[in-house]
Amino acid sequence: MSIPFTPWPEPLAKRYREKGYWSGQPLVDIITRHQATAADDLALICGERCYRYADLDRLSSHLASHLHQIGLRAGATALVQLPNIAEFYLVYFALLKVGIAPVNALFSHNKVELMSYVEQLQPEVAIVSSQHALFKDNAFAQQLRAICPVLDHWLLEGEASWAHSLSALFDSPAANVSATDWQSTSPDQVAFFQLSGGSTGTPKLIPRTHDDYYYSVRASAEICQINTDTRYLCALPAAHNFSLSSPGSLGVFYAGGTVVLATDPSAMTCFPLIHKHGITVTALVPPAITLWLQAASSFPDYLTTLSVVQVGGARLSEALAKRIKPELGCQLQQVFGMAEGLVNYTRLDDDEWHTFHTQGRPISEDDEIKIVNQAGERVPTGEAGALLTRGPYTFRGYYLSPEHNETAFDQEGFYRSGDVVKQTESGYLIVVGRDKDQINRGGEKIAAEEIENQLLTHPSITNVAIVSMPDPIMGEKSCAFVTREDETLTAMALRKYLRSLGVAAYKLPDHVEFIDRLPETPVGKIDKRQLRQLIQQIKFKQVKES
Repeated sequence: MSIPFTPWPEPLAKRYREKGYWSGQPLVDIITRHQATAADDLALICGERCYRYADLDRLSSHLASHLHQIGLRAGATALVQLPNIAEFYLVYFALLKVGIAPVNALFSHNKVELMSYVEQLQPEVAIVSSQHALFKDNAFAQQLRAICPVLDHWLLEGEASWAHSLSALFDSPAANVSATDWQSTSPDQVAFFQLSGGSTGTPKLIPRTHDDYYYSVRASAEICQINTDTRYLCALPAAHNFSLSSPGSLGVFYAGGTVVLATDPSAMTCFPLIHKHGITVTALVPPAITLWLQAASSFPDYLTTLSVVQVGGARLSEALAKRIKPELGCQLQQVFGMAEGLVNYTRLDDDEWHTFHTQGRPISEDDEIKIVNQAGERVPTGEAGALLTRGPYTFRGYYLSPEHNETAFDQEGFYRSGDVVKQTESGYLIVVGRDKDQINRGGEKIAAEEIENQLLTHPSITNVAIVSMPDPIMGEKSCAFVTREDETLTAMALRKYLRSLGVAAYKLPDHVEFIDRLPETPVGKIDKRQLRQLIQQIKFKQVKES
């Protein structure tokens, strides 16, 4: 059984194989490749627990044997939601070995997101943590079973009696099952699903094949000069595409380095870990780097081993970029990527102008870039336009979404990223903004339509529009303009209502402005441009009154 996905046209696929981008190796080769020569090298540190490469291979195989024993086979799918713990990687590699394609939900995701993933994917197994409030008991699990009758298997990290213990399955292999019994999916087939940060109301699933994702990991590790001496601090969510593969933990495992897990990206958590473990590289979003810069003077000599900090997820201001080396003592590398594929890096030998002012250039010479105006015509070099791309690791279609794919791609198969960029003569990209209806809140993407639809279910709300508002720390925050029938309705009540629906906390409107009537365009649509202008007036009024 194979998982449906949109393949690359054969002429392009042939080119990518001939050029060596697609190696025909499964993703689990990232750890198995070290077993003959570096099995005893340190691969992963999680709190006080340390794992060698031999441990990652052995423990993931133990779990794989149990998954095979309960009847799961290549072509099945899984829902996974785990925090930044070692088990995340053990589960990931075990699923790859058996050929089960997971969607790795972020730990901040709540009912709305998880129900959407389960409805789309119809997984046979869920692997979750009792640390998450949704899985303290099996009430929500029953809701998921109701919309996914094939979801028969539950593995739980942590204490609970309603599901099988995940930790127990790592202790020993299943009886009468060996590694020769199971089989991974073919390298040209779907390995797992990434999550879209798109602008529509329903989160889309991104099928990533072994071939395309492994190329991105290998090439990223080479560009970022990752090697066996690298000690990488994973401070962002482990499942995020940035911290997983750009080059992320997978790039470090591929190169034979060491990954150290942090529970969160705060300076108070990360600085002692950098000092204790001799961290050399880490990845952050702009809000976190802002807080690190504020805290650095209070931690003298804690960052001496740190050589590179990557910053991505949202555009980094020039002012912050210029502070990183003087105040943190390390080199900045800007990263601009997307879960759909394309990743851009400033190179470690770039001059200061490119490092401070651009978000890098693509990984591959076969990353094709089109920057177009509203008429779909290419713009001259240096002018802003919508970014479209295709290449050896950029997907060709969202999972089971034919109607959406018709607008997400042009007739030549270029993906419409939703980003507005400029391209320099040297091929570097400068991110200007977004042309999709989306808020980038410190690297977390919020689809305005999704939260608008949730708010419109409130009986006292007649209309709502959500737009981005500038913020010095997060880059952007969300502002909800609301028309209401009940004048006593408050912003706090609306946030509580969204929480009751199971909306993730980071998606709650940061500011709510009650308004008598939403402005409209000449064709009767809500005029969000006017609303963004209104935000500036509101902020000016607040400053004046204070």
